[in-house]
Amino acid sequence: MLKVLVVDDSLIMRRNVTKMVEALGHKVIGEAKDGHESITLYMRLKPDLVTMDITMPEMDGITAVQELKKIDKHVKIIMVTSHGQEEMVINAIRSGAGGYLLKPINLMKLRETIRKIFPNIVDETTLTQKEAALLENEDICLPEIENIS
Repeated sequence: MLKVLVVDDSLIMRRNVTKMVEALGHKVIGEAKDGHESITLYMRLKPDLVTMDITMPEMDGITAVQELKKIDKHVKIIMVTSHGQEEMVINAIRSGAGGYLLKPINLMKLRETIRKIFPNIVDETTLTQKEAALLENEDICLPEIENIS
């Protein structure tokens, strides 16, 4: 089981990624809304993996990757990006990210990307094969959250 830090300025996106990570049998140990917060939480929590949005206020994901690499050259990061940001993805990979996912994130693509970064990980997926097959091409969406903080 991996300990994961989820970084995105969108609360709904953080919740979606959290739900998917946990469906794959891993544990989200923290959430950050920007690059500055991701660095603080990374140093405190020491996650095995960080999912990092590229476009965020305060400090963008590419700058955060560069700063995290200075702190820990072995940090494992998956960049999360929107279509049309290919140049930014290339910069993120050059900065040290281990992989990337396009929004909206698909559960099976997340699983694949994690396996590429952690090839020896034991698959602890909490989904049955039937559920995984149903989700293979589906995005996980949460209903609107009433109390967004």
